[in-house]
Amino acid sequence: MKLPIKIDFTGKTVVITGAGGVLCSYFAEAIAECGANVAVLDLRLDAAEAVAAKIRNNGGNARAYACNVLDRDSLTTAKKAIDSELGPCNILINGAGGNNPKGTTTKEYLFPEDLDAETTKDVITFFDLDPKGIEFVFNLNFLGTLLPTQVFARDMARTKDPLILNISSMNAFRPLTKIPAYSGAKAAVSNLTAWLAVHFAKVGIRCNAIAPGFFVTNQNHAMLKNPDGSLTPRSEKILAATPMGRFGEPEELIGTLLWLCDAGASGFVNGIVVPIDGGFSAYSGV
Repeated sequence: MKLPIKIDFTGKTVVITGAGGVLCSYFAEAIAECGANVAVLDLRLDAAEAVAAKIRNNGGNARAYACNVLDRDSLTTAKKAIDSELGPCNILINGAGGNNPKGTTTKEYLFPEDLDAETTKDVITFFDLDPKGIEFVFNLNFLGTLLPTQVFARDMARTKDPLILNISSMNAFRPLTKIPAYSGAKAAVSNLTAWLAVHFAKVGIRCNAIAPGFFVTNQNHAMLKNPDGSLTPRSEKILAATPMGRFGEPEELIGTLLWLCDAGASGFVNGIVVPIDGGFSAYSGV
């Protein structure tokens, strides 16, 4: 990977949750190229190991760990292994997250005819949203950020230049139609980021977040692309609202990632959420 900027993280241990996914795997590779020891955490050990193996093949130091970010015992077990094999965590990147169809409506708007249950058997309206699905989305995104922070941050406070980097979303600024659970959960992540920045300030832990706009990942591929690779109607609406007129590339997150992780470059930056969205958040639609 060609890095936009080169930071020296030699001797630092960086823990990344959700690192088997598209975006966080790029984070892991970039951090490793800067000399860090990288702990690749994912619910799926095979996905984590594939990322760690790629890093090692490129000369970096990484280990894979199966970890459920909603299970404190799983997190504690991973932490013990990381402490022993890579050293105490200096930088925590909370990348685990996602959506669930049970927290998603079928239509963007509620129409009068949708109020008739007999004619909308195949339509999920706001009134049909499954509380369990919404709970899953909130837990995965919010608790999946809070619990790893509880497990790793206590020791981080004793290290040099510790940082927590959360992954929010443009949904936290401007909620997308159809996905109220995910939008609300990411807004909670942004709010938690600001809260943690204040709470941890006296022990030296900075906490910031990045809010990616629209990047094609495994999770959203079916929403953005048809089987033949053409754009879906939802994609066309997204790009029409993105002044740069395209999706982001994972590599375009790396410069901000490295800037926020390096105390020498951003040591007085604390409690912010950085949009990386091609102008989506700035565009009024007119």
